[in-house]
Amino acid sequence: MFIARQPIFNAQLEVYGYELLFRLNSQSTQFGGVSSQGATAMVITGLFESGLENLIEDKIAFINFDEIFIHSEAVELIKPDRMIVEMLENIEVSNNLMARLTDIKAMGYSIALDDFAQTLKSYPLTPLADIIKYDIMVTPLDRIAADVPAGLAQGKTLLAEKVETQEEFVKAKAMGFTLFQGYFFSKPRIAGRSFRATPSQIQYLQLMTEINADEPSFDRLAQLIEQDVTLTYRLLRLASFRAGSELISSIKFALSYIGLREFERWISILMIHDLSKDKPAELIKLSLIRTRFAESLAKRAGMIELEADAALMGLFSVLDAILDQPMAVVLAGITLPQAILDALIEAEGHLYPIYELILTYEKGDWGQVESNARALNIEEYYIYHDYREAINWARNVIGNIA
Repeated sequence: MFIARQPIFNAQLEVYGYELLFRLNSQSTQFGGVSSQGATAMVITGLFESGLENLIEDKIAFINFDEIFIHSEAVELIKPDRMIVEMLENIEVSNNLMARLTDIKAMGYSIALDDFAQTLKSYPLTPLADIIKYDIMVTPLDRIAADVPAGLAQGKTLLAEKVETQEEFVKAKAMGFTLFQGYFFSKPRIAGRSFRATPSQIQYLQLMTEINADEPSFDRLAQLIEQDVTLTYRLLRLASFRAGSELISSIKFALSYIGLREFERWISILMIHDLSKDKPAELIKLSLIRTRFAESLAKRAGMIELEADAALMGLFSVLDAILDQPMAVVLAGITLPQAILDALIEAEGHLYPIYELILTYEKGDWGQVESNARALNIEEYYIYHDYREAINWARNVIGNIA
């Protein structure tokens, strides 16, 4: 079973909830070769086995239903304050469906209409809906400009889906949309300005360059760390935690105790975290999920010698969005293995299939996920397992560095 999540933001770019995208197996499209009732049981069971809170944390889940799926009693296993019932766009409206949705609303569930392309006044499910979702690639914002005020007048919450650019987000927000779904938050906002690194950024870049030198110098690393009292404190605290009762007497000793590769990961995470202070919190979370996910996939694919590079590739995959510069410009200032540069800039090379698998998994493009998994010789079972573990790992890391 594949399950992925896509963040849904409010107007302040805070995560309101996650839409859960799922497929049962490689032969299925959405619900597979079983009845929708059977799919319901399998999906809900899977969510409970893995822990719904592990996927959506303290947010609310948007889960797709069709006209058969909605009649399953398994729906009620998830509490109304943790789930929004999302009705698929091609649903067949019937009296039974209307009655079921009325009962569900009476239980406290909210209802969303997915990929809405109907007429608000005449569509039978509109009065029951709390949220109207517009796929702005299918129904562009200009085309629905007249429908938006009508939806707002009826008290509906409007959600813009497939928002891919900052400009689309700003436009939808100005029109009256209050929820937004898409990967616009992970794209750079390039305004034609040249890239000028801050002192903090320069320090991180110097550290990364030294780490990836042919012969890294612990003396040089220690000198760079000593320039920042906060960084020094963080390093000594990390080393002391690892050492237990053993005394950590110097920065050089802390570095040797932690090890170069572990220090590289740690300093890279700190860099991403510190540089993304004015960005949506979901961006740093996405970066951390990707670094762990990429590392796990490289291991599954037998790329043992590339695990560390895969992890760094995943972590740095949002640097362009954090610094609002093209990826080639951002990475030009850092000495990195060629495999990472090839994947993130040229979309090629040994690591690119792993990066592509991550991107397609996030979007729920299951056919491409299956194709990439076959190419990498990774069993499908492990992909969801590693994705779920990456989410948990990212949450713990954020808790330790926030």
